[in-house]
Amino acid sequence: MESYFDRTIQAIGPSAFDKLQNANIILFGAGGVGGWCAEALVRTGVKHLTIVDFDIINPSNINRQLVAMRANIGLPKVEQLRKRLLNINPEADITVINERYCDKTAELFDFNQYDYVLDAIDSVPDKTLLITKATRSSATFFASMGAGRKYNPGEIRVGRFNKVYGCPLARALRHHLKSYDNINTSFTCVWSPEISTDSGTIAPVVMTFGATLADLVINDIIQCK
Repeated sequence: MESYFDRTIQAIGPSAFDKLQNANIILFGAGGVGGWCAEALVRTGVKHLTIVDFDIINPSNINRQLVAMRANIGLPKVEQLRKRLLNINPEADITVINERYCDKTAELFDFNQYDYVLDAIDSVPDKTLLITKATRSSATFFASMGAGRKYNPGEIRVGRFNKVYGCPLARALRHHLKSYDNINTSFTCVWSPEISTDSGTIAPVVMTFGATLADLVINDIIQCK
């Protein structure tokens, strides 16, 4: 498989590529942002990836989600994503967990066994719980804020969560996080300050959010090579 990644190795160097292949990553969310993030990681050379999501593919997902096709409507997102990723790299170690991350399942996950925890969850309560658990672990934590009601990919930014503005999801998370003690809110996230009164989501923004989330991992590894 190494020949398939020659361009990646040329770009980041063999040492960083080895670290990328050895990194153990868990991603929560296989929808719009999560699906594109997973593909960007595997196409760059990530081999050990666990993906957690409980949802099935719906017709409304087709406009923006990687695995959403008419032929697989009604099927679990994680299973379809795993098939696609293994078709890219059959040697990859892709584990999928068809579960919702919530109070009932949180204890199933030991984040200390991962190098990176990535958050692409939509639900505010579940996302809040993930933030509280992941930021207290030894893993590096990166999150995506809301991609909905955003229409300009050029507005997408990377920064500290406690500096985010113009994002309703981040605002709701701050409110929920107030009920927890000693939470580190300076973790790095992907976000956009764009404000719109329209509803809906478009593919270019979701794709950029996902690719940027993946790039946080890749660049973190490159800087440590």
